[in-house]
Amino acid sequence: IQLVESGGGMVQPGGSLRISCAASGFTFSNYGMSWVRQAPGAGTEWVSSINIGGGKTYYPDSVKGRFTISRDNAKNTLYLQMNSLKPEDTALYYCARVSFDMDKMNYDGSYIPLTDVWGQGTQVTVSS
Repeated sequence: IQLVESGGGMVQPGGSLRISCAASGFTFSNYGMSWVRQAPGAGTEWVSSINIGGGKTYYPDSVKGRFTISRDNAKNTLYLQMNSLKPEDTALYYCARVSFDMDKMNYDGSYIPLTDVWGQGTQVTVSS
């Protein structure tokens, strides 16, 4: 089981970036997925989640309206489109597999979903 993030880099404030996560070793289309980030010297912060089919997405207020999570089950790939980036978005971004069936559990985004597999992360730096 492997999750490999890519696409990170340095971008100016107000800019955009799309990061990706390639999944292998498990049936990607059977799992909800999340993005989580960790800024230097800080704890982890949940960024977004998406259900199995991609029709339901969830965000905290800190990124809602700026970030968009999506997935391509045919390519076993998860994406995070980040727009209007701010210096406080600087962090190591991880993709993670959600450990329960979000649809069967009627997940509504009111809590951070538990995850059981994480990638190695991709660095996003927002700076002028």
